Amino acid sequence: MSFTRRELLRVGGLAMAGGLLGLGACSRAPAAAAAAARPRRFEVMHSDAEWRARLTPSQYRVLRGHATEHPYSSPLNDEHRRGTFACAGCALPLYSSATKFESGTGWPSFWAPLHDAIGTSTDSSFGMVRHEVHCRRCGGHLGHVFNDGPAPTGLRYCMNGAAMTFAAG
Repeated sequence: MSFTRRELLRVGGLAMAGGLLGLGACSRAPAAAAAAARPRRFEVMHSDAEWRARLTPSQYRVLRGHATEHPYSSPLNDEHRRGTFACAGCALPLYSSATKFESGTGWPSFWAPLHDAIGTSTDSSFGMVRHEVHCRRCGGHLGHVFNDGPAPTGLRYCMNGAAMTFAAG
């Protein structure tokens, strides 16, 4: 289950949003107007109806609606086999299991993406400035990157498991 900003305000207002921030939520839920104000072009583009048909409801809420899944809800958080994590929207390989680490946040975390896999943008939702991470090929929202990760990069790419798939190997 995940929430958009509109749903947060509907079911509990700022108190619930504050609770999510206290849990260290890794994704944003931007206002529809802000998302519409900056249309972007990506290699893989689909209409909203096509995205809804291609993705599960949870994947759609995260990748296209910028929602956040509940911590510890994704099976990918406990995935420890060798392999590759890819975008659930377009199958672009994003992270190697060699860079995955246990952050204790409840979301799959990595200290580095694969080369040319992601893009970032400034996210100022919830009254703070963070760096949103998105798939560079389809623009799907993945999560956020923070500067409190392990060596060698010192970064923590905090990703929503619903935004990714995993292939062992």
